[in-house]
Amino acid sequence: MNILMVGDLVGGPGRKIFARIAGQMKQRGQVDMIVANAENSAGGKGITRVIAGELFDAGADVLTMGDHMWDQKEIITFLETEKRIVRPANFAPGCPGRGIVTVETPKGRVTVINLVGRVFMPPMDCPFRAVDALLAKEPNMGKVILVDFHAEATSEKIAMGRHLDGRVSAMVGTHTHVQTSDETIMPKKTAYLTDLGMTGPKDSIIGRDYASVMNRFLTGMPSKFEIAEGNVALEGALLDVDETTGRARKIVRVREFLDHPK
Repeated sequence: MNILMVGDLVGGPGRKIFARIAGQMKQRGQVDMIVANAENSAGGKGITRVIAGELFDAGADVLTMGDHMWDQKEIITFLETEKRIVRPANFAPGCPGRGIVTVETPKGRVTVINLVGRVFMPPMDCPFRAVDALLAKEPNMGKVILVDFHAEATSEKIAMGRHLDGRVSAMVGTHTHVQTSDETIMPKKTAYLTDLGMTGPKDSIIGRDYASVMNRFLTGMPSKFEIAEGNVALEGALLDVDETTGRARKIVRVREFLDHPK
């Protein structure tokens, strides 16, 4: 089974390149499933019902989220009906939505789990205990299990990868918008990458226009962060997973530009 996992989609530029590149890969049969982190897809702040539909139409099978989950208030009611959007499973009990979803693909059943970190992040429940509970009690998950850990600290992501080695097919990180180069198959055959990177404008400060971000750094004053435009790229990872065992066979970093990199 070939699975594309896509790093944080940022605004319109990120959605555009996702539709162009990921959508074509799906249409050509290069991938059997696409999972994309969409927590910055609505102008850098969460996701809307319309944008979710756009991304599903473009080829996404599951959308994962993160700390910007509630930025667009309309999403609260939408989560009750749209099961293909998963929010971090270690949000407080009683939050709308779900942190795990199982979908059927042409190659079999796949389960996607979303978690959020606690180091340098807003207070959340323990992601390690949350994922342990899900893996212990959820029935019918299938052999292929994918985890998107939306976290800031590399150490926390590496720890989660080691914690889940042999228990899931892949553990990949999101949130920093900077792709790491440590892709590996861990000893017990779990694919790992500390951060998938960003799908959006590379001539930017993590997807935002230079001027608006620099004003915050130089003055400390609040400023609206505008989405940048230039040099748009899709970043993520392509996984080869044995669907009969759930073990990863290969992980390859992906970085594709909309036109040509400068």
